Amino acid sequence: MGVAIREPGEKRFPIVHVQGGSAIRRPLIVLAVCGVAALGYVARDFLIPTAGAIVLALVLTPVANTFERLHLPPSMSAAASVLLLATGLAALLAISIPALTNWIDQTPYLTYTLERKLEGVRKSIAVVQEVSKQVEQAASAATPTTPTVTPPEKVVVREKSLMAELASTTPGLLLQVFYAAVLAFLLLAHRNNSRRQIMRIPASFNTRVRLARVMRDINDRVGQYLFSLAVIYAGVAACATVALALLGFPNAIIWGALMGIAGFVPFIGSAVTIAVVALVALLTFDDWPSIVGAPAALLVIHLIEANLVTPMFVSRRCALNTVAVFASIALLGWMWGAIGAIVAVPLLILISTIAAHLPSLRWLEVLLADDRPVSDRLAHKPSLASAARPPVYTRARQPRRRLTTVK
Repeated sequence: MGVAIREPGEKRFPIVHVQGGSAIRRPLIVLAVCGVAALGYVARDFLIPTAGAIVLALVLTPVANTFERLHLPPSMSAAASVLLLATGLAALLAISIPALTNWIDQTPYLTYTLERKLEGVRKSIAVVQEVSKQVEQAASAATPTTPTVTPPEKVVVREKSLMAELASTTPGLLLQVFYAAVLAFLLLAHRNNSRRQIMRIPASFNTRVRLARVMRDINDRVGQYLFSLAVIYAGVAACATVALALLGFPNAIIWGALMGIAGFVPFIGSAVTIAVVALVALLTFDDWPSIVGAPAALLVIHLIEANLVTPMFVSRRCALNTVAVFASIALLGWMWGAIGAIVAVPLLILISTIAAHLPSLRWLEVLLADDRPVSDRLAHKPSLASAARPPVYTRARQPRRRLTTVK
């Protein structure tokens, strides 16, 4: 029997085996996952603002803690945090709406400009189409002709106009935004009381300790991760705005803010934003240095952020499997749209953190981990003072009184 020899610098990773159970357990798990996915798609109008509110509450938790350290009550701290975010978004919308209206009004002119600048490409495509048409005619001449059948007439139903579509979807969107803002405020204002109430549910001490560790690690991994990313992407938005303004790009602050928001969607958000900026540069400028300069500047900023800044300030405990991240973004993006793509990674970190503390879900934690399970890194954290075992009070023994006899 051979003996495995381990090198001195080699790391030893634990092997996780899925415990066997009844034969019907795995099909039930598959059916449960399919049921949850179907429920998420059917109830998306309710789940989208709910997930957004949970993510907003986790992002704003460090801000609310800062306000509480300034001796503000929890309700005022939560209200100040939500109002601060709402003010920033309202200012961004106030700047964006006139620009969007202007682009909609200039749609015919922009279409003509794009056709004029792509005239060479169109001519090349026309030549290829002409050659393929001649090849088809030569092939059809060699084969016997068949009587042509007149295709039936098509009935085209005119779709709704843009203004009608906006008028029908705006009330529901505003209601969802209001619900998400109120829920985020309530989660922030009552987070300490809710944590204490949840800690009172378990009956055993070990379950209480495990639940306290789950809540602590959710706050550390998800809350701090999202807040760190928010600060980083705010810096990305500022740098992109300055770079585009120096290049003379129109509405630089809008595209800079879009570049920062798109960073929350890995693999897809920044690439799509750079492609749209390249298209706008093609419509706006006439010389190639200006056309290439704007997307090149955004690409450089994105590469610096993704390869230097984010790995430096974001903990490795938040690293996830690349395939799992891409699949979750694709799935939630298909189910919930852009909001689903944004909240996909925070929800994935939340699931991974919960699975790290449950032995029955350790296999899921291993699948979602980047290089090694998170539970190994969380196991070395200090014990919780809030979940310490309460002291046991015992009655002190009274010393025996010695009876003395009086002579």
